Amino acid sequence: MTPLKIEQPQGGEPWLLTPGPLSTSYSVKAAMLRDLGSWDSDFRAMTARLRATLVALLGPGGADFTCVPMQGSGSFVVEAMLGTLVPRTGKALVLANGAYGLRAAAALRQMGRAVEVLDKGDYLPPRGAEVTALLARDPSITHVIAIHCETSSGILNPLSEIAEAVAEAGRRLLVDSMSAFGAVALPKGLPFDALVSSANKCIEGVPGFGFALVRRGVLEAAQGNAHSLALDLYAQWAEFERSGQWRYTPPTHTVAAFLQALDEHNDEGGVAARGARYGANRDALVAGMRGLGFETLLADRWLSPIITTFFCPADPAFVFADFYDRMKARGFILYPGKLTVVDSFRMGHIGRFDADVMRDAVTAVGAVLNEMGVTSAAPPGAALVEKQRAEREMA
Repeated sequence: MTPLKIEQPQGGEPWLLTPGPLSTSYSVKAAMLRDLGSWDSDFRAMTARLRATLVALLGPGGADFTCVPMQGSGSFVVEAMLGTLVPRTGKALVLANGAYGLRAAAALRQMGRAVEVLDKGDYLPPRGAEVTALLARDPSITHVIAIHCETSSGILNPLSEIAEAVAEAGRRLLVDSMSAFGAVALPKGLPFDALVSSANKCIEGVPGFGFALVRRGVLEAAQGNAHSLALDLYAQWAEFERSGQWRYTPPTHTVAAFLQALDEHNDEGGVAARGARYGANRDALVAGMRGLGFETLLADRWLSPIITTFFCPADPAFVFADFYDRMKARGFILYPGKLTVVDSFRMGHIGRFDADVMRDAVTAVGAVLNEMGVTSAAPPGAALVEKQRAEREMA
């Protein structure tokens, strides 16, 4: 394990306290300075190494899996997974507690798949018992879609109990691990058919492609399912297996950066070490923000090491757009909230930084509140009532 070197941003570049794109190392950026031929043997070898390394991150349970990179943002590979692995005659149950579960349901409807949604709102995780009941009530459901970390709220969903419920009912589980893979270990022996993630998340690469890790037999059986020419995971995989090449123009520079990021992920100590650093980042941030009077959307038991949502203060002097601009001027870019009921904002813990950077961010928040004349960071009373209601429901 190599000690992590935290490099200050160059040229006034801010820290990205966002869930991806995120702050990257100089060496990841520098890896993009080489032009590569997309059909050249050097690039084919790079693609092969990328695929093999990602499968290896699954550990001993990954022997049955193959990796299929897919050009585009994370939503592209989510849609590719859904459209390829949920057959046209299938029906999906989407477990939603934020924007990304709802987006998966919208994608399924757009491609003409039957879909049912368990919508838990902004505060609550879907639980295994709920999944069991829904699957018992509707035998036509063939697949369950679960979000590993719902980044609209920062909630880390209970994947083990969801997977157990799905497996006991004899259905298939597809996992959107976009914001968790590489930093949150998958439970040992987790029964799932596929998961997807993206280059610009916990591996700390740059945007340009996502990837699916799919059971080989499941993928082989999915030939002809896809609703799309370009987003056909089976066809993309078949071309990798045949020629080692991407079907259409690959993001060559992003792949080069990602391989460097994978090396740095390994040097840091892999999934466990990266998750520990992100967890320490979260703890420093949450403690500091609570010390300023902010309230987290979620109770501690559901906080992920990826991103934390804070209620906006009720103080009328607080205007998020002004707060955002002032934080940016101090070197920190935040993320707007995506909640349906109350105003909020998010601060990510992932990227090439440590808890000291988080503490610097908290110091900046305190200074900005003073500049704005905000005397209290406490949220509206209605927000606290709703949070307390949710916590009672989960008790």
